[in-house]
Amino acid sequence: MEKRPAGRGGSGNARVHAETVQRIDRAMGTLGTAAIAAMDERLPWFRKMSAENRSWLGLVAQAGIAAFADWIKHPERARPAATEVFGTAPRELARAVSLQHAVEMVRVIIDVVEDQVDALAVPGSEAELHEAVLIYSREIAFSAAQVYARTAEARGAWDARLEALVVDSLVRGEGSDSLNSWASALNWSSSPVSVIAGEVDGDDAEPVIDELRAAARRARFDLIAGVQGGRLIVVLGGTDDPMAAAEKLSGLFGTGPLVVGPTVRDLQSASASARAALAGLRAVSAWPEAPRPASSDELLPERALDGDADAVQGLVAQVYQPLLAGGAALLDTLTAYLEQGSSLEATARMLFVHPNTVRYRLKRVTELTGYTPSEGRDGFTLWTAIILGRLADRRS
Repeated sequence: MEKRPAGRGGSGNARVHAETVQRIDRAMGTLGTAAIAAMDERLPWFRKMSAENRSWLGLVAQAGIAAFADWIKHPERARPAATEVFGTAPRELARAVSLQHAVEMVRVIIDVVEDQVDALAVPGSEAELHEAVLIYSREIAFSAAQVYARTAEARGAWDARLEALVVDSLVRGEGSDSLNSWASALNWSSSPVSVIAGEVDGDDAEPVIDELRAAARRARFDLIAGVQGGRLIVVLGGTDDPMAAAEKLSGLFGTGPLVVGPTVRDLQSASASARAALAGLRAVSAWPEAPRPASSDELLPERALDGDADAVQGLVAQVYQPLLAGGAALLDTLTAYLEQGSSLEATARMLFVHPNTVRYRLKRVTELTGYTPSEGRDGFTLWTAIILGRLADRRS
């Protein structure tokens, strides 16, 4: 059997022939230039990059070839120190170049080296150089994945902290200037915005939040989530129907109730939606048959009775004041109707009017408030609004 050519220093276990190593050393500059030229020719995204980023990637290409040359000089190394290749560029470059683009760049560099194997290898040792190139290409691909994985982990941890700050700021009702900068760092620009408040099962909410993000991406809306105590708070962006979105996400929340706050124009205004959703979550136990999810507006009576000033103001402004503006007869008829157990005839007798007059006035109540007096839940809301409105009138 023919003895394998001795490597550098006469070692019998050299990775490639010593003269091949010398040829690669002499050709490093040429190979680096050829790699950059091939990237410019074959990679459209490379041509569109800024001059600074193109320069950094050129250094990465040259570092890749230099790392290959250094590795084949040291056959005692089982694996090349390929991590040094991507350590050449600043961390910010990982955001400008996707992992897919990085893999394409590595492929181009390896292709350039492989095209020169016949010229670089000593006659008869082409196979061993081909083998070395294949091993190196595998290791450098793993190195690229490792660099991007570390960057993604660091970015994910930072994003999670920013999300927690955004949620905490909204819960506290702080519409600070920092909120916009935090949201900008999270690439948040969606509107309108609404907040969902629910519960989370167990102590580890991170897997649930990851699933919520994935579900939001599939549904094509933005999501920021955080945990406050045992409450899971989700900020939705870019959907005009937060109730439908909440229904899609409801299975990822805990087993307790789920309340959706009103839609607001932007994240800066979302503290109002968060406040309503959390107030609804506190008060929803007073309505055991509440739907899941429930709108915070559906819980206005319970919220008001629980001491929520926003709900009190909403019922007075949206229900009592329009009734009052509709005339004393309208308010008196509604009050009598509710007191008489929703009986048209009893109300008509009490007011000395025809039942059709009662019907007309009740229809007018629905037109002004959106609530139907004959429906139990709506009647309860109307009655609560009247009581709160009268109390407000007395105080004022």
